[in-house]
Amino acid sequence: MAKAMIVTGGARGIGRAVALMAAERGWDVAINWHSNDTAGAEVLEGIRARGRRAIGLRGDVAQEAEVIALFDAAQREFGRIDAVVVNAGILAQTMPLARMSAARMQRTIDVNVIGALLTAREAARRLGRPMDQPSASIVLVSSAAARLGAAGEYIDYAASKGALDSLNIGLSKELAPQNIRVNAVRPGLIETEIHASGGNPDRAQRLSSGVPLGRPGLAEEVAEVILWLTSEQASYVTGTNVEVTGGR
Repeated sequence: MAKAMIVTGGARGIGRAVALMAAERGWDVAINWHSNDTAGAEVLEGIRARGRRAIGLRGDVAQEAEVIALFDAAQREFGRIDAVVVNAGILAQTMPLARMSAARMQRTIDVNVIGALLTAREAARRLGRPMDQPSASIVLVSSAAARLGAAGEYIDYAASKGALDSLNIGLSKELAPQNIRVNAVRPGLIETEIHASGGNPDRAQRLSSGVPLGRPGLAEEVAEVILWLTSEQASYVTGTNVEVTGGR
């Protein structure tokens, strides 16, 4: 039986790369997206073109009912869920903390922290299985910003990703007895659309001179690590945070 995966924020960037790569490797994939219906439809078409089943819902991960609806739809369509990639996240305009509005900070926390907690909670409720079966997997998409701090740019985003690092530590221990592995990745400067959200579409290229490998990363390079963490090749890996930063 084919394995099934949920990827939140699956219409663009790292989420898109994960969804399409998973389909290439035999996974059925459910995705959600916040507003870009065209991008969502393109990813679903790409999954099906690779011979796998696909479903997608427009939704806001900060809304409990919409997270539950995604999991319910995946279970109805696929009959099972084996991996969840907690990827949905937002980044607001670059500015120092002193200039940030409470509304901006609240929305960042709502999506990046509450949304991740709700998604991880639903995964925790549904992915458990006997220890003699292949393990289920949750992968949290954190950021190198959690370690670097994002001073003068988006401290609120960095703080929200730091919360995911803590979630990774605790949830991996909590869910191990249910045969669910929990890991995280910390992408660094990756060429995705998220930099435009902060008003700096060329940010990854501009800062790449500070990366020891001398270039920004690709979404597909992060996806490779995420897919490895969901695979049985990573069957003894849990509670780990993998840096995908080019050495930065």
